[in-house]
Amino acid sequence: MLTAFARAFKTPDLRKKLLFTLGIIVLFRLGSHIPVPGVSYKNVQICVDQAGSSNGLFGLVNMFSGGALLQITVFALGIMPYITASIILQLLTVVIPKLETLKKEGQAGTAKITQYTRYLTVALAILQGTGLVATARTGALFQGCPVAAQIVPDRSVFTTIVMVVTMTAGTCLVMWLGELITDRGIGNGMSILMFISIAAGFIGALWQIKLQGKIADGWVEFGVVILVGLAMVALVVFVEQAQRRIPVQYAKRMIGRRAYGGTSTYIPLKVNQAGVIPVIFASSLLYIPALIVQFSGSTADWAVWIQKHFVTGDHPYYIATYFLLIVFFAFFYVAISFNPEEVADNMKKYGGFIPGIRAGRPTAEYLSYVLNRITWPGSLYLGLIALVPTMALAGFGANQNFPFGGTSILIIVGVGLETVKQIESQLQQRNYEGFLR
Repeated sequence: MLTAFARAFKTPDLRKKLLFTLGIIVLFRLGSHIPVPGVSYKNVQICVDQAGSSNGLFGLVNMFSGGALLQITVFALGIMPYITASIILQLLTVVIPKLETLKKEGQAGTAKITQYTRYLTVALAILQGTGLVATARTGALFQGCPVAAQIVPDRSVFTTIVMVVTMTAGTCLVMWLGELITDRGIGNGMSILMFISIAAGFIGALWQIKLQGKIADGWVEFGVVILVGLAMVALVVFVEQAQRRIPVQYAKRMIGRRAYGGTSTYIPLKVNQAGVIPVIFASSLLYIPALIVQFSGSTADWAVWIQKHFVTGDHPYYIATYFLLIVFFAFFYVAISFNPEEVADNMKKYGGFIPGIRAGRPTAEYLSYVLNRITWPGSLYLGLIALVPTMALAGFGANQNFPFGGTSILIIVGVGLETVKQIESQLQQRNYEGFLR
C-alpha cells in the first residue's frame, strides 16, 4: 500500500490531485479553529475544558464538525446541513413526482437536484446557526459552566445577525471546498471532509481514555480500546464489502447484421444497503426528547422521566429504543432507495432476465424477497455497531463520543474504502498495482 502511495506521488497528475486535496483539508481544519465574531473565546475555552467531551446532546453535530461546534467557530455547523439537505432531497424524491422525473433525466436532472440541495443547505444553515446562537446566549450550550451565559457578551440584534451570517457563510464555504475536491481533487469531496472532521478527534479521545484509566496508569484500557477498534474495523470492512450477487443474463438480439447482448452480469445487493443513514436518523430522533426538556426547563413528571431514561444513553430503555429505531430506519431507507419494480422493468426493457425467474412482476417480487432477507443481518449489524459507545460507557467510563463508536467507524471505514478504490482505479489505468490486491 505504501508503495502504491509512492507511485501515486510519482505520477504528475495524481500528485497534483493529492496535493490539492491536502491543501483543501488544511484550509478546512484552519477554519474549524477561527472563532465567530462576537464570541468570548476565553469563556468558551473555560466551558469546553470543564465539560470535556461529555456534552452528549450536541455530540453528533459536534463530531461531524470536527469539534468546531462547541468551539463556536466559523465552521461550527460543518458539513451537517449539507448531509441533512441531501437526505431530505433523497426522501422527497420518492414523494414528489417532479423530483423523481428529474432523477430519471440523467446528468441534467442530477444537476438540478444538486442545485436544490445547495439552496436547502443554506436554509438549514441559517436555521441551525440561529439555534446555536440562541443556545449559546442562554447558556444552555454548556450546562453547569459558571461563565456559560457570558459566551456571547453582546446580546444586540446586529451581533446575532453577524454570527448567524458568518456560520452560514462558513457552511457554504465548506460545501464549496467539498465540490472542489470532487472536481479537481481525488473525488468524493463531501465524504472526505466528513472523514477529516471525525478523524480529527480520534487522538484526543484515545488519549482521554488513557488518562481516565486506572490499570497500569491507563495503558491497559488504552490497549483494550485499540484492540476493540481494530476488531470493529475488520468487521465493518467485511460486512461493507459483503454483497449478494444476483445473476442476470441478456438475450442475444440481431440489429441489422450485428448481434447485441448475450452477456452475463449480476446485480450487487449489499448486505448493508442503507449505509450509515439509519444510525444518523436514529441518533437525531433520540436527541429530540432531550432537546425539548432542555429548552423547556420543565420539572414535570414527563420531563423527569425523559431525563432519567433518554439522556444518559446507558439506560435499557434508551438502548432498546435506539436499536429498534436503527432496524426500522434500515428497512425504511432500503425501501425508498431501491425500487425492485423499476429494476425489473429496466431489465425487461433491455432483454435481461434472472435465470429461473420470469421477467416482469415475478422478477420484482424475487428482488424484493432477496432484499428483505439480506437487510435483516445488515440492520442487526448496524444496531450492534452503534451500541459499542454504550458498552464503552459502561466498561471504561468513556463518553458517548467513544472514538470507535458506530457512526464514526462506519463513516471512516466506508469513506476510506471508497477513496482507496478511486485512487486504485486511477493507478490501474496506468498499469500500476493497486491498494487492494
